[in-house]
Amino acid sequence: MTRRAWSIPLATLFGALLILLLPASPAGAHAIIERTAPVAGTVVDQLPGEITLTFSEPVRIVADKIRVIAPDGSRADTGKPAARDTELVIPLKSGGPKGTYLVSYRVISADSHPVSGGYSFSYGQASAVPGGNDAGADVKTDAVVKNAMSVARFIGFAGLILLVGPTLVLFALWPRRLSARDPGRVALTGAGLLVFSAALELYLQIPYTSGTSLFDVSSTAAREVLGTTFGAAHLIRIAVAIAVAVLLRPLIAGRAGKIDQTLLVILGVVGLATWPISGHPSASPVPTLTVVADAAHLAAMAVWLGGLLMLFAFLLRRADTRELTAIVPVWSGWALLAITVLVLAGTAQALVEIGTLDALTGTTYGRLVMVKVGLLAVILGVAAYSRSITNRRFTPAPTPAATDPSDFDDSDDSDAPDDPDDSEDLADLSDSEEVADAPAEPADRARLRRAVLIEVLIAVVVLGFTSVLVQTSPARSVAAGDNGAEGPFTTTVTTNLVKLEVDVSPGRVGPNTVHLYALKPDGSGPQTVAEWKATAALPAKGIEPIVLPTLPITPDHATGSVTLTPAGTWELKFTVRVDELNQTTIAVQVPIRS
Repeated sequence: MTRRAWSIPLATLFGALLILLLPASPAGAHAIIERTAPVAGTVVDQLPGEITLTFSEPVRIVADKIRVIAPDGSRADTGKPAARDTELVIPLKSGGPKGTYLVSYRVISADSHPVSGGYSFSYGQASAVPGGNDAGADVKTDAVVKNAMSVARFIGFAGLILLVGPTLVLFALWPRRLSARDPGRVALTGAGLLVFSAALELYLQIPYTSGTSLFDVSSTAAREVLGTTFGAAHLIRIAVAIAVAVLLRPLIAGRAGKIDQTLLVILGVVGLATWPISGHPSASPVPTLTVVADAAHLAAMAVWLGGLLMLFAFLLRRADTRELTAIVPVWSGWALLAITVLVLAGTAQALVEIGTLDALTGTTYGRLVMVKVGLLAVILGVAAYSRSITNRRFTPAPTPAATDPSDFDDSDDSDAPDDPDDSEDLADLSDSEEVADAPAEPADRARLRRAVLIEVLIAVVVLGFTSVLVQTSPARSVAAGDNGAEGPFTTTVTTNLVKLEVDVSPGRVGPNTVHLYALKPDGSGPQTVAEWKATAALPAKGIEPIVLPTLPITPDHATGSVTLTPAGTWELKFTVRVDELNQTTIAVQVPIRS
């Protein structure tokens, strides 16, 4: 492969490295917890026999990552949780002590992403939230694992582009007088990247699922991952990539028959399907639509960007003017079709995954989509410029009007080299064929190559955003969490005097119950509070602070009730006095839903 031909794979590697430099965002909670029984922050008269957490989509348990810690720090659960569609049921031991219980969980949502969290409730009386005995410290996703998963997906997208585009051009548009060795190597490199990325994703899914570090994996966790839809889809992708690499050999050598070509098409469809069935589309409200749209989106992306790679790295450098005059208009038509499918499929996915204008502008997923669309608009502008050069310099001159009907006979394919159905004849173009009256000048060829290079480089950035987007909670999930029937707000704030846990339930417009739990700043035990004061305000809508009456339940626990209306982000301020001389004021932003 020539030095310039290597520029695109090197740009791909550069894009993957950029992802490693991105700051790690919280693990994508793509299934949203909708309600809990008992409700967070409440005090129940009897200890229930089981705890039930209801999510927005079906979930799968992660072994030894679902626990209930009793007030004395012991395990209160039996260690045998069960996932029943959207419900996670955690059986409890009988005879537990009175006080506050901490529930921590880690499950896998239907789109293969982990969901972790925790909440507390009290039996008989409130007490300090138990914090010892690893009561949930290991439920978070390791940042290195999460970013590495994005890199693996980026490499997979790059491999798909390097495989599909060159294979299609070799199959239909490559001039037979030119050696197919270098583009064949690009296609084989793409197949290799697909195998590598799929295997890497399979490995990373193990610590990603269990919440462990990059090299902290176990055979049990590996078997669990391989037994899921995610595992099956990636094993199929590996097998498909290997089979395609084998079938590419005769295509590169110019010996591919109809059976080889048919098998390549079938394998391509199967391989493309492994992406949507192991990600967001399979868990959407309309999975059939989003799975088909995502597969079409991927196929269009691979055809367009892979074809641009072939155009830039090989055809615009090696093909002569007569060959380009026949090939470029055909490719231009294919690119236009691919862009159309890309936009339509992307729009369909966005409507399902985002849904509302507020979700578009108010979520990380929506903002990433807007950035991606903006970059795509730039690419389309450059593509329009490329198309103008194509239409001006690489389009055959129109055939003069004929008076004899035999002049319109299309039996000779060489009379219509711009017909996409005649792709085999395009590859056989010889210098004796008639082409455009005004052959392309070297300057036009150079301008077209520069435009194509700009398209490809921006597309590399778009792929980076797409890889991060796959790891981000869809806007529909975030919106569901913001508008759930029950979604108590819980947060913990630490100052030099106190560590304060604030629970606001149900977190919706109307009457809300506020529970305050005070711990020592290091969390080692309860902090005695001499006096509690609280206010609530909604500055965005001009509501000045109103007094939130508080009632001490124990020396470290107070509760109060307040009506919060209208919806918005309320500012709750709590003044905690621990003795005659020392007090601290803590402000908490609480989203109240309608």
